[in-house]
Amino acid sequence: MHIPLRFEPFMRPMVWGGRRLGEVLGKPLPTKEPYGESWEISDHRLHRSVIAAGPGAGQSLRQLMETERSALLGEAAAAHEIFPWLVKFLDARDWLSVQVHPDDEAVGRLCPGDGGKTEAWFVLAADPGSRIYAGLVPGTNNATLRAALEAGTVAKCLHHFEPRPGDCVFLPAGTVHAVGGGVLMAEVQQTSDATFRLFDWNRRDAHGKSRTLHIEEALACIDWTRGPVKPIRTQTSASRGRLQQTLVDCPFFHLEFVRESVPLACGGDGRLQVWIVVAGKGHWDLHGREEEIWRGQAWLLPAALSETWCRPDPELDLLRCTLP
Repeated sequence: MHIPLRFEPFMRPMVWGGRRLGEVLGKPLPTKEPYGESWEISDHRLHRSVIAAGPGAGQSLRQLMETERSALLGEAAAAHEIFPWLVKFLDARDWLSVQVHPDDEAVGRLCPGDGGKTEAWFVLAADPGSRIYAGLVPGTNNATLRAALEAGTVAKCLHHFEPRPGDCVFLPAGTVHAVGGGVLMAEVQQTSDATFRLFDWNRRDAHGKSRTLHIEEALACIDWTRGPVKPIRTQTSASRGRLQQTLVDCPFFHLEFVRESVPLACGGDGRLQVWIVVAGKGHWDLHGREEEIWRGQAWLLPAALSETWCRPDPELDLLRCTLP
């Protein structure tokens, strides 16, 4: 609990995925299937992350939550039976379904046993013509969205934009969204896999089967007051050298973009953090030994972490997620 922790990635094949999790981020792709998600840090029952290396190698995050919760989460330990975040990378080569996630209240009615799901995306790469759909266009209500579902014109009800690297998209639970056309992203979310599909682009698999839709559940948890969601633009291309920008500040996580070219101190303040490396490389100075840091890694910094230094080589871009 006194050093940064890195976990083995859990690779998930998805019909909308591609190969860039391996080609760009260096993830192991064990088959020739399209892979859509790499779960980097997870305490969800679907997968419990396992420490990849170091003194705790082989231990699961679930074990740490059961035996070292206070050291892991600090003062927030009493409020969390499950580790609060699920951290992923996503490769949306094709289109994710038009979907919505429930909040903490709705999930108890609609998906018992899981949690609410507020999330944030950070775009690492985006092909020309790719799209993010986020939020409803003004005037959309239950009746107009139902009519669009029947007509197959759901996209007309959704605000959309062409993403670019460095965009952050904050998606509170209840926000209708989709993404695709070649977008590589990092994601921080509440620990949950509760997803209700509204529309799946009339897609069928090799056997002619379509994926299950959850229209009534999705409509029941949409936040109809949430209009268009616009991207939060970072100054990644306009600024070299030191940069720190708050992207999201919500009850579940505080997310910042950090660019640093000089040694960066972390730990010692009693708060849980996760660092997601989105560009560059460097190393941890771990009191006499070094651990390399590179793009595509996610590091968990326990609340009990003693002061530790990260040394960029020569520059490092990361997302810093802090538990409020």
